[in-house]
Amino acid sequence: MKLWERVVEARLRKLVEICEKQYGFMPRKSTTDAIFALRTLMEKYRDGQRELHCVFVDLEKAYDRVPREELWYCMRKSGVAEKYVRVVQDMYERSRTVVRCAVGQTEEFKVEVGLHQGSALSPFLFAIAMDQLSEEVRQESPWTMMFADDIVICSESREQVEENMERWRFALERRGMKVSRSKTEYMCVNEREGSGTVRLQGEEVKKVQEFKYLGSTVQSNGECAKEVKK
Repeated sequence: MKLWERVVEARLRKLVEICEKQYGFMPRKSTTDAIFALRTLMEKYRDGQRELHCVFVDLEKAYDRVPREELWYCMRKSGVAEKYVRVVQDMYERSRTVVRCAVGQTEEFKVEVGLHQGSALSPFLFAIAMDQLSEEVRQESPWTMMFADDIVICSESREQVEENMERWRFALERRGMKVSRSKTEYMCVNEREGSGTVRLQGEEVKKVQEFKYLGSTVQSNGECAKEVKK
């Protein structure tokens, strides 16, 4: 099955062009590139003594929440030929699972939402879904980076980054995804006199001085001291 998934993935990659803001599971891109891009932007604003407002958006159980019908729609909208859409649909048609608990194992039941965990094809299918679900909102949030389901939204003002975050939330949640209120965090680089935090649907987003982004600690003062000490 893994081999067949790799074959299908290779064919889909020839058909679909993913936006340059997506760094996850893309050829010649890695976590290093995403980290470098974010640090470069932060350094630019630090040197210019200007504020840069960043929101690190966390999606709850991102792979498990992708609606199948949305996936088929996104594939077609990306230009995937119907025969390949049907190939992927066949992979998901008979997907079943069981749940193990303290008293034993449940009976098999059909799984009707989400991507297959551990599948070689799932990362690229997720990239296709995210590319289409965020297509409109990306144009209004030019300083955005994605690494699979890790999203960073940046802006020069707190009001603008809050507005862009809300646009992303609406665009994703109306199509079945879910933004985590407890794990999404906000950071201000080169902050002047405490500019407060941002709100997501009226709820304050946790404000931090540092954030672990793709394994690298980024700090609001723009320094790399914690990375150097590793």
